[in-house]
Amino acid sequence: MSESKSFWRYFKKNRLAVGGLVMIVVIFLIAGLASFVAPYDPGQTGVSLKLDAPSVNHFLGTDQLGRDVFSRMLHGARVSLSVGFVAVAISIFIGILVGAIAGYYSGWIDGVLMRFVDIMLCFPSFFLILTVVAVLGPSLLNVMIVIGITSWMGTSRFVRAEFLSLRERDFAQAAKALGVSDRRIIFRLILPNALAPVFVTATLDVATAILVEAGLSFLGFGVQPPAPSWGNILTEGRTYIFDAWWLTVFPGLAILITVLSFNLLGEGLRDALDPRLRGRR
Repeated sequence: MSESKSFWRYFKKNRLAVGGLVMIVVIFLIAGLASFVAPYDPGQTGVSLKLDAPSVNHFLGTDQLGRDVFSRMLHGARVSLSVGFVAVAISIFIGILVGAIAGYYSGWIDGVLMRFVDIMLCFPSFFLILTVVAVLGPSLLNVMIVIGITSWMGTSRFVRAEFLSLRERDFAQAAKALGVSDRRIIFRLILPNALAPVFVTATLDVATAILVEAGLSFLGFGVQPPAPSWGNILTEGRTYIFDAWWLTVFPGLAILITVLSFNLLGEGLRDALDPRLRGRR
């Protein structure tokens, strides 16, 4: 049985992970088709419609400016997912680069890089992100970059551990004996075999990045209005929490379902990719 067939065989046994994957696909479709599915312009205001409860005309009600919450939620999904994936792409790139170099060369290079990782891990990540965003200024691009450059340490450790093991394998030693360049050995031979834990980490990190963006937006340091994101919709609703419950309940549920789906998928990937865990199912 091929590795891919074996992976899928064990993955599909985990119903929670499959459910998470299906939910993520649905959320992606919603985000991609937001411009076509949304019944109203997310920025369209109407004083007469202020704080209308959920109804046939406005499925999730309206906010304090009369904007349709359902339309803003659909467009907010696009923003939140963009933050999650771009931030994780940045963190995975840095983590792979640092971990691969540290694990392959070891010695003093490994010592210097890993001490830097330890120093980065000493800082409370959210407060570090909050400080950097406060200095650079709140914007969608800054949020993506800051989350990415402050969340790569876990990936670097996973990659380093894989490289320390794989560099001693026969195929790596044979390539080195034949005079193959270090760059080719690292990125063409060893790295493809070290990516399994990275996929799991990336899936879980997307959920974390979405939560961080929501937290930053809630504090006013994330995506700035009038651009909709689940975090700032939640922020705008806190003032009216007793008068317009829908302004906090629906974005909160969207964040909960999305983060839970990514976490379930990540756990399923971990179980299916690790032979030691397959026997438990």
